[in-house]
Amino acid sequence: MNLLAAFTRGITAVNGRVGRWVSYLVWPMFVLMFLEVIFRYGLRSPTVWTHELTQMLFGAYAVLSGGYLIARGGHVNVDILYSRLPRRARAFCDVLTSGAFFLFAGTVLYFGASMAWDSLSRLEHSQSAWNPPLYPVKLTIPLGALLLLLQGLAKFVDDLMILLRGETAQDVAGAQALAEGMEETL
Repeated sequence: MNLLAAFTRGITAVNGRVGRWVSYLVWPMFVLMFLEVIFRYGLRSPTVWTHELTQMLFGAYAVLSGGYLIARGGHVNVDILYSRLPRRARAFCDVLTSGAFFLFAGTVLYFGASMAWDSLSRLEHSQSAWNPPLYPVKLTIPLGALLLLLQGLAKFVDDLMILLRGETAQDVAGAQALAEGMEETL
């Protein structure tokens, strides 16, 4: 039980750190768009690179934040009925639909890795006038898919534990640690 709790806690911690780090990409995107407005309308001299760089940063931002969003329950849900269900019923629905999630995340990982490897092996560059390298951004696709898949697996483990025991592996491990701590004090 402690191993499952450590796994889910570890994956969630990694996605938490990545999500916090990636959230800072909003600032450079904001600055780049602000500069482009100043250059384009204030100085009448638009840049070639700001829009493309902003797109690259946003792509990395979107791909790498998926696991963080699952960990925080931030993905969009149609929860007209779901939110009113008891905890075990919600876990049952999540386990039932997890196959579609794993198929999606596995497909993104497989094809994203193939595309990233192809881009890296050719040291692919954009075809724009600026011509930046594309492979660093494309490498974020399999990384983000892996983080998403691992967080989905952690959620699946938690949902199974809720179905079987009524609580997550972390809840069980925390209760066991508390009980052991109480026994030592007696």
